[in-house]
Amino acid sequence: MPSGLKKKFELILSREQRMARAIALKAIRPKQLSVWEVMVPVIFIMGYMRAKADREVFSQNMLFTKKMALEAALNMIRKEMSQADALVKIEHKTQELLSSVPDGIYSEEIRREQLKEIELLIAHFCRLIQAQGKDYAALVAHAYQSIEGYRRFNDQLAAAESAVTQAARRTLGLKTDEEMAAKIEFVAERLRCQEAETIFNSHSRR
Repeated sequence: MPSGLKKKFELILSREQRMARAIALKAIRPKQLSVWEVMVPVIFIMGYMRAKADREVFSQNMLFTKKMALEAALNMIRKEMSQADALVKIEHKTQELLSSVPDGIYSEEIRREQLKEIELLIAHFCRLIQAQGKDYAALVAHAYQSIEGYRRFNDQLAAAESAVTQAARRTLGLKTDEEMAAKIEFVAERLRCQEAETIFNSHSRR
């Protein structure tokens, strides 16, 4: 892999990992400490480790579609692969997952919405990989030119993620944590807005 492509891939992946962890940190709060957790340190440590594990599981879950889309975008550029061919591989991978996951947790409806999100992300990641810049902010600024353009993408991504969440609600039914789902969407939107402001305010001063 050419060093330039590898560097951009790593910059984008690192940002996606940071964003997923930041959303997890804001959305998933540790529960209120009990008297026993205050009095017995090892119980507090166990509770803290559970909270950290919950956040890590959430981060990896959120990165599921992002990683597949980023790898597909890299293959399209590096191997001159069409988007249709890249999506075929992803469809096969998600179909295998659908076949292996117990009923009631993952569904064909969730999978279809994830594929729509991945298609949107592939176009976004291709745009970033082909942009000029030495860091993630520079890639975004060069790829989108204005904060309005980047906001439009973030709005499209939020809508795609919401469609996945809605599909999950219909699949899980009463097992859905509605409060948590709403909090995740709210936190993600706020963090992405803050990031966009930071990127384009910084580049407008250069």
